[in-house]
Amino acid sequence: MIKDPIVEEIRKYRAEHAARYDNDLKRICEALRKQEKRSQKEFVHFGPKPMQSKQAVHTHEKDV
Repeated sequence: MIKDPIVEEIRKYRAEHAARYDNDLKRICEALRKQEKRSQKEFVHFGPKPMQSKQAVHTHEKDV
């Protein structure tokens, strides 16, 4: 696999950023939310997608 310097730089930054929050996803998300509020920019947040119900398929075999 060829190493891409841009990808390597992004991975390094991501690891350093996660380490600042002890690799705790909740802390990382909380910090990002605080940063969004401080920026006073408008952010779009999409809610969870509604689950689509799946109907079971029933097959009935008739006695021959």
